[in-house]
Amino acid sequence: MKTMTERSLHWEAASAVARAAVAHAEELGVRIHVSVVDRAGLPLAYLRMNGAFLHSQGIAEDKAYTAASFGFSTRDWLEVLGDNPRLRIGLPRRERLVVFGGGLPILLDGECIGGIGVSGASEEQDEACAESGLRALREPGYTTID
Repeated sequence: MKTMTERSLHWEAASAVARAAVAHAEELGVRIHVSVVDRAGLPLAYLRMNGAFLHSQGIAEDKAYTAASFGFSTRDWLEVLGDNPRLRIGLPRRERLVVFGGGLPILLDGECIGGIGVSGASEEQDEACAESGLRALREPGYTTID
């Protein structure tokens, strides 16, 4: 019998990531939605700041999903698509694929174990909030994996 053991993002770590992203948004004076998903793109944590744009909820969820499913930043998609017209036309039409900043993979020893998506501010501010969320995983006392 073949079996496989996979590391997974712990819900407490996902919650810490979301809280840290929101704390950074407060420092910036912006209102965001933040979604944290596991490797399969399933939600582990979600926060919405009062007054954040309603459409930003789905965008944050899709940024997290995109980052987790491919293992790289949503910001990097335009570089991946390059000048290939078939890719530039076809891939961005895929449901849930986001090709602008604010979604980052959660990596553990180079292995993608989840993703964070932030939406509601500028692309740069969304990404800064997501990066602040990831920094929370490096603080002592947080369990990253199950």
